[in-house]
Amino acid sequence: MKNLFNFKPNGVKSILILALGLILIANHASAQEEKQFNFSVALNSDQFFGFYPTFQGSYGFSDKAALTFYGIHWGGGTGAAWGNWTEFGLGANFQAGEGLSINPQIGFLGGNLLSSGTRGPAIFGDGIVPNLTVNLLKEKVEGQLYFGYYAPLRDEAPANGTTLSYVHYWLNLGYRASNFFSFGAHYEHLINSGGSNVATSTDVYQWLGPYVQFSKPTGGPFARFSFGTDLVEGNDSFFKLTTGFSF
Repeated sequence: MKNLFNFKPNGVKSILILALGLILIANHASAQEEKQFNFSVALNSDQFFGFYPTFQGSYGFSDKAALTFYGIHWGGGTGAAWGNWTEFGLGANFQAGEGLSINPQIGFLGGNLLSSGTRGPAIFGDGIVPNLTVNLLKEKVEGQLYFGYYAPLRDEAPANGTTLSYVHYWLNLGYRASNFFSFGAHYEHLINSGGSNVATSTDVYQWLGPYVQFSKPTGGPFARFSFGTDLVEGNDSFFKLTTGFSF
Protein backbone atom coordinates (compact mmCIF):
# COMPACT_ATOMS: atom_id res chain seq x y z
CA MET A 1 0.00 0.00 0.00
CA LYS A 2 1.24 3.44 -0.86
CA ASN A 3 1.71 5.95 1.95
CA LEU A 4 -0.73 8.74 1.18
CA PHE A 5 1.12 11.05 3.61
CA ASN A 6 4.61 10.68 2.24
CA PHE A 7 6.00 14.22 2.71
CA LYS A 8 9.43 15.01 1.43
CA PRO A 9 11.85 16.97 3.66
CA ASN A 10 11.57 20.02 1.40
CA GLY A 11 7.79 19.90 1.73
CA VAL A 12 7.99 19.80 5.52
CA LYS A 13 10.40 22.74 5.48
CA SER A 14 8.03 24.75 3.27
CA ILE A 15 5.11 24.09 5.63
CA LEU A 16 7.18 25.15 8.67
CA ILE A 17 8.26 28.36 6.92
CA LEU A 18 4.65 29.10 5.98
CA ALA A 19 3.45 28.47 9.55
CA LEU A 20 6.20 30.71 10.94
CA GLY A 21 5.25 33.44 8.50
CA LEU A 22 1.58 33.28 9.53
CA ILE A 23 2.57 33.50 13.22
CA LEU A 24 4.74 36.57 12.56
CA ILE A 25 1.96 38.24 10.57
CA ALA A 26 -0.56 37.53 13.36
CA ASN A 27 1.81 38.91 16.01
CA HIS A 28 2.42 42.02 13.91
CA ALA A 29 -1.33 42.58 13.47
CA SER A 30 -1.87 42.12 17.20
CA ALA A 31 0.90 44.63 17.97
CA GLN A 32 -0.69 47.11 15.55
CA GLU A 33 -4.06 46.67 17.27
CA GLU A 34 -2.47 47.33 20.68
CA LYS A 35 -0.66 50.36 19.31
CA GLN A 36 -3.88 51.82 17.89
CA PHE A 37 -5.94 51.29 21.08
CA ASN A 38 -5.31 53.40 24.19
CA PHE A 39 -7.18 53.44 27.49
CA SER A 40 -6.79 55.24 30.82
CA VAL A 41 -8.69 55.39 34.09
CA ALA A 42 -8.51 58.02 36.83
CA LEU A 43 -9.83 58.58 40.33
CA ASN A 44 -10.69 62.20 41.12
CA SER A 45 -11.73 64.06 44.24
CA ASP A 46 -12.57 67.72 44.93
CA GLN A 47 -14.78 69.54 47.42
CA PHE A 48 -17.60 70.30 44.94
CA PHE A 49 -18.11 67.07 42.98
CA GLY A 50 -16.71 64.78 45.67
CA PHE A 51 -15.29 61.47 44.45
CA TYR A 52 -15.75 60.62 40.76
CA PRO A 53 -13.93 57.95 38.71
CA THR A 54 -13.39 58.62 34.99
CA PHE A 55 -12.16 56.70 31.97
CA GLN A 56 -11.19 57.60 28.42
CA GLY A 57 -10.07 55.62 25.41
CA SER A 58 -9.21 55.93 21.74
CA TYR A 59 -8.78 53.81 18.65
CA GLY A 60 -6.50 55.25 15.98
CA PHE A 61 -7.42 55.03 12.32
CA SER A 62 -4.25 56.84 11.23
CA ASP A 63 -1.35 58.82 12.69
CA LYS A 64 -3.54 61.93 12.62
CA ALA A 65 -7.05 60.80 13.67
CA ALA A 66 -8.69 58.52 16.23
CA LEU A 67 -12.14 57.62 17.53
CA THR A 68 -12.48 58.59 21.21
CA PHE A 69 -14.86 57.66 24.01
CA TYR A 70 -15.08 58.61 27.68
CA GLY A 71 -17.17 58.23 30.81
CA ILE A 72 -17.56 60.01 34.17
CA HIS A 73 -19.14 58.33 37.19
CA TRP A 74 -20.34 61.56 38.81
CA GLY A 75 -22.59 59.48 41.06
CA GLY A 76 -19.56 58.33 43.05
CA GLY A 77 -19.68 61.59 45.06
CA THR A 78 -22.07 64.53 45.20
CA GLY A 79 -23.65 63.29 41.98
CA ALA A 80 -25.22 60.39 43.91
CA ALA A 81 -27.80 62.95 45.08
CA TRP A 82 -28.36 63.97 41.44
CA GLY A 83 -29.98 60.69 40.40
CA ASN A 84 -26.63 58.84 40.28
CA TRP A 85 -25.44 61.28 37.61
CA THR A 86 -23.55 59.47 34.84
CA GLU A 87 -21.89 60.81 31.69
CA PHE A 88 -20.79 58.93 28.57
CA GLY A 89 -19.57 60.37 25.28
CA LEU A 90 -17.98 59.82 21.88
CA GLY A 91 -15.82 61.98 19.65
CA ALA A 92 -12.69 62.19 17.53
CA ASN A 93 -9.12 63.22 18.23
CA PHE A 94 -6.99 65.05 15.67
CA GLN A 95 -3.24 65.69 15.76
CA ALA A 96 -2.95 69.37 14.91
CA GLY A 97 0.84 69.44 15.24
CA GLU A 98 3.74 67.97 17.14
CA GLY A 99 2.55 67.49 20.73
CA LEU A 100 -0.79 69.20 20.06
CA SER A 101 -4.14 67.36 19.80
CA ILE A 102 -7.75 68.58 19.48
CA ASN A 103 -10.57 66.36 20.71
CA PRO A 104 -14.23 67.43 20.13
CA GLN A 105 -16.76 65.10 21.79
CA ILE A 106 -20.42 64.93 22.68
CA GLY A 107 -21.65 63.36 25.90
CA PHE A 108 -25.02 62.16 27.19
CA LEU A 109 -26.15 62.11 30.81
CA GLY A 110 -28.36 60.01 33.03
CA GLY A 111 -29.69 61.45 36.30
CA ASN A 112 -31.86 64.42 37.26
CA LEU A 113 -29.59 67.46 37.76
CA LEU A 114 -30.22 69.13 34.40
CA SER A 115 -33.72 67.88 33.60
CA SER A 116 -35.33 68.87 36.91
CA GLY A 117 -32.80 70.54 39.20
CA THR A 118 -32.60 67.23 41.18
CA ARG A 119 -36.34 67.39 42.00
CA GLY A 120 -37.61 64.90 39.42
CA PRO A 121 -36.92 61.23 38.62
CA ALA A 122 -33.52 59.95 37.52
CA ILE A 123 -33.76 59.45 33.76
CA PHE A 124 -31.63 58.65 30.75
CA GLY A 125 -31.42 61.79 28.64
CA ASP A 126 -30.98 64.12 31.60
CA GLY A 127 -28.70 66.25 29.44
CA ILE A 128 -26.31 66.59 26.56
CA VAL A 129 -22.70 67.82 26.73
CA PRO A 130 -20.90 69.10 23.64
CA ASN A 131 -17.30 69.53 24.75
CA LEU A 132 -13.81 70.21 23.49
CA THR A 133 -10.41 69.21 24.91
CA VAL A 134 -7.09 70.54 23.62
CA ASN A 135 -3.95 68.79 24.90
CA LEU A 136 -0.38 70.07 24.71
CA LEU A 137 2.58 67.81 25.46
CA LYS A 138 6.09 68.93 24.58
CA GLU A 139 9.50 68.00 25.94
CA LYS A 140 9.38 70.77 28.57
CA VAL A 141 5.79 72.07 28.43
CA GLU A 142 2.41 70.48 29.15
CA GLY A 143 -1.10 71.89 29.19
CA GLN A 144 -4.80 71.26 28.71
CA LEU A 145 -7.85 73.34 27.79
CA TYR A 146 -11.34 71.93 28.37
CA PHE A 147 -14.72 73.52 27.61
CA GLY A 148 -18.09 71.82 28.06
CA TYR A 149 -21.71 73.03 27.92
CA TYR A 150 -24.15 70.97 29.99
CA ALA A 151 -27.67 71.48 28.60
CA PRO A 152 -30.92 69.72 29.61
CA LEU A 153 -32.17 67.28 27.01
CA ARG A 154 -35.57 66.80 28.66
CA ASP A 155 -37.80 68.95 30.89
CA GLU A 156 -38.99 66.95 33.89
CA ALA A 157 -39.11 69.89 36.31
CA PRO A 158 -42.13 69.91 38.67
CA ALA A 159 -44.33 72.96 39.21
CA ASN A 160 -42.22 75.87 40.46
CA GLY A 161 -39.11 73.83 39.63
CA THR A 162 -36.56 74.39 36.88
CA THR A 163 -34.19 72.74 34.49
CA LEU A 164 -30.53 73.70 34.80
CA SER A 165 -27.61 74.25 32.44
CA TYR A 166 -23.92 74.75 33.15
CA VAL A 167 -20.76 75.99 31.49
CA HIS A 168 -17.65 74.19 32.75
CA TYR A 169 -14.14 74.98 31.59
CA TRP A 170 -10.55 74.83 32.79
CA LEU A 171 -7.04 75.66 31.66
CA ASN A 172 -3.77 74.40 33.06
CA LEU A 173 -0.24 74.98 31.87
CA GLY A 174 2.93 73.57 33.35
CA TYR A 175 6.66 72.97 33.11
CA ARG A 176 8.03 69.43 32.80
CA ALA A 177 11.10 69.51 35.02
CA SER A 178 11.70 65.83 34.18
CA ASN A 179 9.81 62.80 32.91
CA PHE A 180 8.94 62.14 36.56
CA PHE A 181 7.94 65.58 37.88
CA SER A 182 6.04 68.59 36.52
CA PHE A 183 4.35 71.64 38.02
CA GLY A 184 2.24 74.54 36.84
CA ALA A 185 -0.96 76.57 37.28
CA HIS A 186 -4.62 75.48 37.18
CA TYR A 187 -7.70 77.66 36.53
CA GLU A 188 -11.23 76.19 36.57
CA HIS A 189 -14.67 77.82 36.34
CA LEU A 190 -18.18 76.39 36.77
CA ILE A 191 -21.16 78.60 35.87
CA ASN A 192 -24.85 77.93 36.40
CA SER A 193 -25.73 79.45 33.03
CA GLY A 194 -29.53 79.20 33.16
CA GLY A 195 -32.58 76.96 32.97
CA SER A 196 -36.31 77.05 32.35
CA ASN A 197 -36.91 79.08 35.51
CA VAL A 198 -33.49 80.71 36.07
CA ALA A 199 -33.35 84.45 35.45
CA THR A 200 -29.59 85.09 35.49
CA SER A 201 -26.40 83.04 35.40
CA THR A 202 -24.30 82.67 38.54
CA ASP A 203 -20.77 81.52 39.35
CA VAL A 204 -20.66 78.24 41.26
CA TYR A 205 -16.89 78.26 41.75
CA GLN A 206 -13.80 79.83 40.17
CA TRP A 207 -10.60 78.09 41.19
CA LEU A 208 -7.04 79.35 40.72
CA GLY A 209 -3.85 77.83 42.04
CA PRO A 210 -0.76 75.68 41.44
CA TYR A 211 -0.49 71.96 40.73
CA VAL A 212 2.21 69.31 41.06
CA GLN A 213 2.28 66.03 39.14
CA PHE A 214 4.29 62.83 39.46
CA SER A 215 4.40 60.34 36.58
CA LYS A 216 6.19 57.09 35.82
CA PRO A 217 8.83 58.05 33.21
CA THR A 218 8.00 55.08 30.97
CA GLY A 219 4.25 55.78 31.09
CA GLY A 220 1.46 54.29 33.18
CA PRO A 221 0.58 55.59 36.66
CA PHE A 222 0.45 59.29 37.56
CA ALA A 223 -0.77 61.51 40.40
CA ARG A 224 -1.67 65.22 40.38
CA PHE A 225 -2.61 67.55 43.24
CA SER A 226 -4.07 71.02 42.65
CA PHE A 227 -4.99 73.58 45.30
CA GLY A 228 -5.47 77.29 45.78
CA THR A 229 -8.11 79.99 46.13
CA ASP A 230 -11.75 80.23 45.06
CA LEU A 231 -12.39 83.63 43.49
CA VAL A 232 -16.18 83.45 44.01
CA GLU A 233 -17.28 85.69 46.87
CA GLY A 234 -18.20 83.64 49.92
CA ASN A 235 -16.06 80.66 48.92
CA ASP A 236 -12.70 80.04 50.53
CA SER A 237 -10.34 77.66 48.72
CA PHE A 238 -10.17 74.54 46.58
CA PHE A 239 -8.35 71.24 46.46
CA LYS A 240 -8.36 68.58 43.76
CA LEU A 241 -6.59 65.21 43.70
CA THR A 242 -6.30 62.94 40.66
CA THR A 243 -4.51 59.65 40.32
CA GLY A 244 -4.74 57.24 37.42
CA PHE A 245 -3.17 54.78 35.03
CA SER A 246 -2.74 54.75 31.26
CA PHE A 247 -2.62 51.42 29.40
